[in-house]
Amino acid sequence: MKKGQLRYLNRIMFFCGCMLAIADVSAQAIIPIATENNMLLMQTDDNNRLRTVYFGKPLENEREYKAVVSNYNYDESNAGIYNSAYTPAGTWNLSEPAIQVKHADGNPSLELKYASHKKEQIDANTSVTSILLKDPVYPFEVTLFYKVWKKENVIEQWTEIKHKEKKPVLLQKYASANLYFANKNFYLTSFQGEYLKEMQPVETRLLQGIRTVDSKLGTRAMLLQTPNFILSFGKPASENEGTVMLGQLAWSSNFKLDFEIDSHKNLRLIAGINPFASEYSLAPNETFKTPSLIYALSNNGTGEASRNLHNWVRKHRILDGQGERLTLLNNWEATYFDFDENKIADLFKDAKDLGVDMFLLDDGWFGNKYPRNNDDAGLGDWQENKKKLPSGLGYLVKEAKKEGVKFGIWIEPEMVNPRSELYEKHPDWVIRQPERPEIYYRNQLVLDLSNPEVQDFVFGIVDDLFVKNPELAFIKWDCNAVIYNAYSAYLNKKGIPQSNLYVDYVQGLYKVLQRIRAKYPTVPMMLCSGGGGRGDYEFLKYFTEFWPSDNTEPLERIFLQWDYSYFFPSIATDNHVTDWGKQPLKFRVDVASMGKLGFDIVASKLDTNDKIFCKQAISNYNSFKDIVWHGDMFRLVNPHENDIAALMYVNENKSKAIVFNYLVNNRFSITATKQPVVLNGLDPKKKYAVKEINLYPDISSSLKGDNIFTGDFLMKVGFNPHVTLQRTSVVLEISEVE
Repeated sequence: MKKGQLRYLNRIMFFCGCMLAIADVSAQAIIPIATENNMLLMQTDDNNRLRTVYFGKPLENEREYKAVVSNYNYDESNAGIYNSAYTPAGTWNLSEPAIQVKHADGNPSLELKYASHKKEQIDANTSVTSILLKDPVYPFEVTLFYKVWKKENVIEQWTEIKHKEKKPVLLQKYASANLYFANKNFYLTSFQGEYLKEMQPVETRLLQGIRTVDSKLGTRAMLLQTPNFILSFGKPASENEGTVMLGQLAWSSNFKLDFEIDSHKNLRLIAGINPFASEYSLAPNETFKTPSLIYALSNNGTGEASRNLHNWVRKHRILDGQGERLTLLNNWEATYFDFDENKIADLFKDAKDLGVDMFLLDDGWFGNKYPRNNDDAGLGDWQENKKKLPSGLGYLVKEAKKEGVKFGIWIEPEMVNPRSELYEKHPDWVIRQPERPEIYYRNQLVLDLSNPEVQDFVFGIVDDLFVKNPELAFIKWDCNAVIYNAYSAYLNKKGIPQSNLYVDYVQGLYKVLQRIRAKYPTVPMMLCSGGGGRGDYEFLKYFTEFWPSDNTEPLERIFLQWDYSYFFPSIATDNHVTDWGKQPLKFRVDVASMGKLGFDIVASKLDTNDKIFCKQAISNYNSFKDIVWHGDMFRLVNPHENDIAALMYVNENKSKAIVFNYLVNNRFSITATKQPVVLNGLDPKKKYAVKEINLYPDISSSLKGDNIFTGDFLMKVGFNPHVTLQRTSVVLEISEVE
């Protein structure tokens, strides 16, 4: 054989050992991660490296798993291995890594080879597969975890990293997940934004190279971009058809999502904590657990994927997801900082009169040396302001109870104003670089929650409120500042690298929340940050709901709530009726009813008909809120593409549904919706009555006649809600009839 032929044969043999074309697979590990409708298949190669070899519908015959790889033949000599299940840096790989480390001896290389795997069956629906990978030279290991909820088609994926080297190892990158998809056409919908413009969808066809979605803000990490994404395979995302993944990195700080189309036009997805300024020093024998990448899969579009994810969230993630929520009246837009206890006590009567469950006292109730009369002072000094509240919070809790409503309170415990007693006493508790000018976001700085003393202080804020006021019914937990001049006096004192700060801050915050929930497991808490800066499924283990945006203009909220609905069930989102916007009160109330309803208005100044309407709308809401909170949601008419928006909720036994319809574009003076809205989620064999509800006083519905139809008719022909310039918001109740 000639030398050239021999070299060619050697290369072919090398590629057979390095990529998917594997000749002998009998001794190799094959690991399926399967939901009811999708499968991720991994397999070791001849070098004992673990690879992702298949993503798609489940294969029926397990004996055919080993035949998957023989159908692929990719030349990767220029890149190492594209489809590694967890790609290390510094040895054979030349692609974007999932993990990069510097060993205790300074060596920057890492190799990971398959050691073992096991599957734990938690119940009939839930399993956890763990895969142990080890470096053959260094005592360094990585365990990949895949928790599967089979029926919901949801996977939670994370990584645990540990070592037994003599000194700390520097983790330079440490992704939660490294996925690989062979499909050829991929479409990514990411969600961009800014304050008051959160959650703006951008769909892009992914082309060769890396598309990165990330945040470096520290606390309000989701303010400009979110860790939520829609990945569509083969064609753009569609509501009712096509293979899609709805994903989120469940982490409450800096994140990084890399979507890389490789030279074979396949997709590599690497998701995890943003390594920006975050090289993490990991001590020997300690375990670093990455946050989870959570994703719902569907072969029938984003609608099914959303419903799967919503069901999973309510059952397995959000606090009290299958329980109730409190409707409320908030004082913020009624008083801002200008109030006293008499003015607040008078508002309890408005709450009772409207028919809500609770009154929420917002910002401005604390601080004495530096009274909280605006947003430039008082944060950190959590004592009642004696001038505003001479009788204390306990008095207000009792007065609210006398009126038959519960009482909740606003706090922002992670933050501090420079004009505060806390800052004067403990400047070392503040994230600030001592050699640089302080930079403020809303006149405040962030407390250093990597410091256990600060963790105790923040826990003590909440604990003190409940110890003194055991009947306190609700906490609104705010967070308005990002992290500038990242530096921890505590880490410096302990000799811990400053690059640990972004990670240790969040882990410290989680420790505080774990302590709060251990002592107060059931008290409802709202997660707030001025906008959509904190809606993630690690935080929502500890909170019952979150605030999607300070933008309460109802037309804008239709779009915001629509886009949040891909990832969050309505029970998780707080929607308040305010004076923002030019739409009628009915429109504002209807929009806010698609979630957890609240009011932020001066109820005493409502005219007679507005007050009558609000009271009746709350009564109606109480009759259907369980469907909105716990039912299946169907997005019917997309406001991004049409003059109207339509969305419906259906209860479990398909006996009742609520349909919300809105005019979102009146540029062409619409006289009436021209065609019916096709419904979804009903039983085709049942008969249903269609009735308009939430009518304004003295206004009759334009829907006439005997509106009884089969589910089959409503899901094929549909029903016209007659949205017009005079009827900009129409709510329909769909009820089964015998």
